[in-house]
Amino acid sequence: MVAGGVVAIGLLGTASAYALTTPEAAPAPAPTTAVDRGDVTVAVATVGTLQPGQQRQLSFATAGTVTEVGVRPGDTVPAGRILAAIDDGPAQEAVSAAQDALTQAEEALTAARQAPTAASCTDAAAAAGTRVAARTVSIGWQTTGSPAATGTPSPSPSATTTPTPSATATASASPDRATASPSAGASRSPGGGGDRPAGGCADSGSRSGGGAADTGSGDSVLRAQQQVTSAELRLAQARDAYAGTTITAPVAGKVLSVAGPVGGQVTAGSAFIQLGVVDDMQVAASFPEADAGRLRTGLTATVALADRPGEEFPARVTQVDPVGVNDSGLVRYGTLIAFDQVPADLLVGQSAQVRVTVVTVSDVLRVPSTAVHVGADGTGSVRLDGAAEPREVVVGVRGDQYTEIRSGLTGSERVWTSW
Repeated sequence: MVAGGVVAIGLLGTASAYALTTPEAAPAPAPTTAVDRGDVTVAVATVGTLQPGQQRQLSFATAGTVTEVGVRPGDTVPAGRILAAIDDGPAQEAVSAAQDALTQAEEALTAARQAPTAASCTDAAAAAGTRVAARTVSIGWQTTGSPAATGTPSPSPSATTTPTPSATATASASPDRATASPSAGASRSPGGGGDRPAGGCADSGSRSGGGAADTGSGDSVLRAQQQVTSAELRLAQARDAYAGTTITAPVAGKVLSVAGPVGGQVTAGSAFIQLGVVDDMQVAASFPEADAGRLRTGLTATVALADRPGEEFPARVTQVDPVGVNDSGLVRYGTLIAFDQVPADLLVGQSAQVRVTVVTVSDVLRVPSTAVHVGADGTGSVRLDGAAEPREVVVGVRGDQYTEIRSGLTGSERVWTSW
């Protein structure tokens, strides 16, 4: 026991002596880097999803039963291809009925245009009055002694010296009575002779009670024209409804969804097929408000896809939503980022890493961002290799990797990368 204690004490003494005589190890030198010139970039990043540049919600123009569905989700279709159809029997009947109504309206318009108008009856009445007046003048001349009468051979002396009472009475008849008589006779002519206005205007006037032509025929033409216009509109609507019994691809694209199978019932205007234009794919992403305030359209970006590691695709910001959306207390703003050249075989809805360059300054003095300490007042400091105290510097753009140094360094120093 005593011997063991002596050995232990001896070992302790030897260890203490070694510790006192061995020199202290020097600390490892801090990593340093040279101050250089280059670009400083500020960027913001987020995760987005791929979506078609255009999406079309296609629907039937009328309700009915689905009779044909020619595509499935995922199919790529050209423009003009028929995608689905419904029973078109009722739509065909509606077109036929609308066509018949238009034909009847056009026939009614033709009949209204052929009916006499007020102006035509007035002109006919004036012409008839002119003929009556001419006949009256002729009768008057023959009664009282017209040039034609004086130009005839002289009557016998017995006729001249002894005029008959009837001749005297006829010669002394008033012109008014002579004028009125032919007019009245013309009005009462049952055969529609030369003194009656043509086209039945006199009959029309007698029915109106005042002897005037029918003034409502112009209104009849207008009403008939309105009926034709209305019938044309109904026919156009019926034809549109008939055309809407099929869904045709308006552009080339990929079928994203189909709402129902053959035999299902659909309503007019409800989306039945969703079509996406995958040749114009873009990234939909949202940024927190701290980053969104620096975004604007036209900024350059890069997109990285999970199924293509190591590749980055150049892109550009095309839209920044003006209104944010509250997401669990964090306000985020949506953006759209379009590829400069769309890669082939992209998947709708797949995730994408997006990095948008907000600010870039070129050919400036810079150091790694980890080498600069920036105080609350905005002043910065770096620690030079071999210097006892930090050096104050004026910083500019602070990027993800580098920070711009506007003054305080010359470019020939080396600085600690972290301290």
